Amino acid sequence: MRLLRYGSSGPSVQLFQLALNRAGYGQLDTDGQFGRATEAALRSFQAASGIGADGIAGPRTHRAILPWYLGYILHRVQPGDSVYLLARRYGSSQEAIFLANPGLEPLNLQPGQELVVPFSFPVVPTGISFFSALVGYCVRGLAARYPFISTGEIGRSVMGRPLWRLNLGSGKNRVLYNACHHANEWICTPLLLKFTEELSAAFASGGRIFSQSAAELLDYASVYIVPAVNPDGMDLAAGELQDGEYYNGARRIAADYPAYSFPQGWKANIRGVDLNLQYPAGWEQAREIKFGQGIVSPAPADYVGPSVLSAPEARAMYDYTLALDPALILAYHTQGKVIYWKYLDLEPPGARDIAGTFAAVSGYTAEDTPYASGFAGYKDWFIQDFDRPGYTIEAGQGVNPLPLSQFDSIYRDNLGILTMGALVT
Repeated sequence: MRLLRYGSSGPSVQLFQLALNRAGYGQLDTDGQFGRATEAALRSFQAASGIGADGIAGPRTHRAILPWYLGYILHRVQPGDSVYLLARRYGSSQEAIFLANPGLEPLNLQPGQELVVPFSFPVVPTGISFFSALVGYCVRGLAARYPFISTGEIGRSVMGRPLWRLNLGSGKNRVLYNACHHANEWICTPLLLKFTEELSAAFASGGRIFSQSAAELLDYASVYIVPAVNPDGMDLAAGELQDGEYYNGARRIAADYPAYSFPQGWKANIRGVDLNLQYPAGWEQAREIKFGQGIVSPAPADYVGPSVLSAPEARAMYDYTLALDPALILAYHTQGKVIYWKYLDLEPPGARDIAGTFAAVSGYTAEDTPYASGFAGYKDWFIQDFDRPGYTIEAGQGVNPLPLSQFDSIYRDNLGILTMGALVT
């Protein structure tokens, strides 16, 4: 997290405002503008935390407020502590504490023992802009609350940011969902993370998700999720990356293509390579089409790159998919409320029927991919090389980046796709 002070702006300010609210230091508007109200709340938090109340959020302040980024606090047991008292102290529940600490013996707490104590609010925020650091906080927070979630990295971005993955379930039916190949389509990242949280909560409580038993789903399937394929581009498009070498490089790239707004119109990775035009499925045709449209060099969108799989993010997704060998993939994009389910004339067994199921539960339309967009995508390569169902889901409707006011409707529309995707193969 960057240093924040009066006059700062952007997604990290939104997250910081949310954390102050979560910690009980105000009811701030999470507008991403560090004004006097945010400064006053910060000074109160700093004073209560034994930090010099200078109104500047630097490393010490970020460390102190970290539990309210993550959604849990690490508590070192003191004499007299009990699970009941800890739940009351932190506004948690005994059930949540037991879940987060497998094997915990409540009658044998040892002084000095470290416990994960989840807070009562959801880990995944859905009312603020997403950026790469927030993705990491969500991944860590979910893994702490629900230890049956496995997390890790599938690779690193150009700027060295983790390409996080999560997986849950023990079934033989492996499915792989990803989002944010395109930077300004980051609204799909909290979509996948919220689904992960709700599925995990339903499993832990013996409940249901989209009318399906979560326990039965995770016994039948193993769900793998890569929530942000393009973290560098996400930071740029969302307004978190505001200066420095990479920002200036992107601005120079954008100057050659003034038709794209900067940075909101940015879809590519930070080097100006469109990650969803990087896969070995008609890459040469994609290059011919995009060059014919005038996209002949690094650009905010639609540049195919110097060669297939030259971008580290696309290479990581390619390698991870090969290693995982999934039965089905979903690649989330925006916008149009459309499900693309074929590559050229290739139609994997069952793919048409599954597309129909997805359309029925979402209200989206299953369509063929337009020719000009029909090559070198992740879904295209998966269908070509695996001959298994693969889908590009274009969520929401409007102009990218879609406003967060659409998030709830996008989630409602796609919950059935995300749930049934694990069950239909």
